[in-house]
Amino acid sequence: MKLFAGNSNRALAEQITRYLEIPLGRANVRRFADQEIFVEILENVRGEDCFVLQSTSYPANDHLMELLIMIDALKRASARRITAVLPYFGYARQDRKPGPRTPISAKLVANMITTAGADRVLTLDLHAAQIQGFFDIPTDNLFAVPVLARDVKESYDLDHTVVVSPDVGGVVRARALAKRIEARLAIVDKRRERPGESEVMNVIGDVTGANCILVDDIVDSGGTLCNAADALLDIGAASVTAYITHGVLSGGAVARVTASRLKELVITDSIQPTSAVETAHNIRVLSVAELVGEAINRTALEKSVSSLFD
Repeated sequence: MKLFAGNSNRALAEQITRYLEIPLGRANVRRFADQEIFVEILENVRGEDCFVLQSTSYPANDHLMELLIMIDALKRASARRITAVLPYFGYARQDRKPGPRTPISAKLVANMITTAGADRVLTLDLHAAQIQGFFDIPTDNLFAVPVLARDVKESYDLDHTVVVSPDVGGVVRARALAKRIEARLAIVDKRRERPGESEVMNVIGDVTGANCILVDDIVDSGGTLCNAADALLDIGAASVTAYITHGVLSGGAVARVTASRLKELVITDSIQPTSAVETAHNIRVLSVAELVGEAINRTALEKSVSSLFD
């Protein structure tokens, strides 16, 4: 087994190799003067089981091309099997046609990864579970819930905790966490007036005096979370903390979160945290290195991955 990494999240790759007790595969991923990407695998991979770790986070297109070219390089070097490990799968929010003459970009990206030569895909908390069906190769969608639940149990009095979905679409994810920590469930009903903005309308469930745990897969602009926190606190919640798998945090999101009424935003390192995230007083990062590392190990040994979540 060999693990290689692009430039999107080297820190996570190094943590995973420490967990697996293997060295990080040697590869040269660089750019020519015109920013064209060049990849050279610097060790023999003939007949090896190879894993390529790359989050297609900002800059998404550059990191996606790095992934595709690394897969192609390994395929042409006669790797036995190539698994694309995407802790964060970019373009996942474009999983359907929201209007006429619009693309389904998640399907296009799935086709590109398959065509490049990947034999398997291993990813974490897809925005929509049906994206697994966009791939014509085996795809494992890991869940960050065990990592988040462990931290919630260590940080909160569960007798006074309510898990909250920030929108109706995230109820399944919120219910999974609520079940693990045996907490009540509430839902924020919001109406989105225009892309990138959200307006909180109503809270379904009793949150009076409770420590509210907002759960979602992606935080991008932070508007949904901040509005949901305001709505919950306005009707009597004691505190609001958000647990989010993928901290995209684009534009002024970090400033918005630090200025908000959120007690804390907890994200994972599926996307490498920026310096602004690392210095924010109310943003904390949990590592998914052990989770992803164990899934890689089980894939290499042909063992069950789904049993990780039993």
